[in-house]
Amino acid sequence: MAQAPESLNLSYKEAEDKTLDRDCTTLSRHVLQQCQSFSAQAQDLSALMNRIGLAGKLIARHLSRAGLMEGVLGFTGEVNVQGESVKKMDVYANDVFIAVFKQSGLVCRLASEEMDKPYYIPENCPIGRYTLLYDPIDGSSNTDTNLSLGSIFSIRQQEGDDIDGKATDLLANGRNQLAAGYILYGPSTMLVYTIGKGVHSFTLDPSLGEFILTEENIKIPNHGSVYSVNEGNFWQWEESIREYIRYVHRTEGYTARYSGAMVSDIHRVLVQGGVFLYPGTIQKPEGKLRLLYETAPLAYVIEQAGGRATTGLVDILDVVPKKLHQRTPLIIGSREDVAKVESFIQNGH
Repeated sequence: MAQAPESLNLSYKEAEDKTLDRDCTTLSRHVLQQCQSFSAQAQDLSALMNRIGLAGKLIARHLSRAGLMEGVLGFTGEVNVQGESVKKMDVYANDVFIAVFKQSGLVCRLASEEMDKPYYIPENCPIGRYTLLYDPIDGSSNTDTNLSLGSIFSIRQQEGDDIDGKATDLLANGRNQLAAGYILYGPSTMLVYTIGKGVHSFTLDPSLGEFILTEENIKIPNHGSVYSVNEGNFWQWEESIREYIRYVHRTEGYTARYSGAMVSDIHRVLVQGGVFLYPGTIQKPEGKLRLLYETAPLAYVIEQAGGRATTGLVDILDVVPKKLHQRTPLIIGSREDVAKVESFIQNGH
């Protein structure tokens, strides 16, 4: 019987070793590798990312069974601090993050778009000098129709003692984030994160119960064909945004993609290139998206991948909020595509 050439055996062995090495690279291990140390902060970040991963697993499990259980889908009948109707899945996901981080010992405060004020964990506060800011369920309008959803997160270090419980130290620009990322609940559950050293993606392997490394150092293309925006708001926008939409309509090579879940749309742009827009309207120029829980974390990810995020006038990461629930317009994605939108806002063409 003929034997395979030695070089072929070696290539199989190298491929197998590479696969095993990747399969052994869990989320918490990867953070330590990125930090290139076992310092106290590196271990803290690894532990915090592991807790975020646990929250993602619990939410993904709940979503996978949502249609089979009573009382999971639909609205609660309440409105949140933003004046928006609250879905039952919003409440569940928010409670998951609180429960998971109560056990962390590291997080003193959690701030969410679903809560008027930060949630304090007194037993963690003597040593827990970190704050988690998050949107528990992004795209909750998709919940009842079995479409993609996401969670967005950001980690910041507490500054000062916050004696008055107003968390005013969080009113700082997005460059103060220690880590940020998102979890995408789709055909597979994926977690994408950055600690300021590139952007890395992980996929949940249900058989292992672990997030396993998918891709390191993701780079967004400088230009892409996709533009992602809710064109149903066309007549509510400023003329500069409407003129940009007319431009892509008459220019060959552009493709519209919009899912109603920002995490899903921005993940597509991260991988394929292009631009996502959520501009303000004439009546509400500040837009709909929250700076601390949505736009700043996503801007940190996209900038680390080589892209840009702006309000149209200033980089998102340079915006200093005046309140915890401040809103901003968002234009985010490939550098060339973001610059093109900016040129319409700033110059009219």
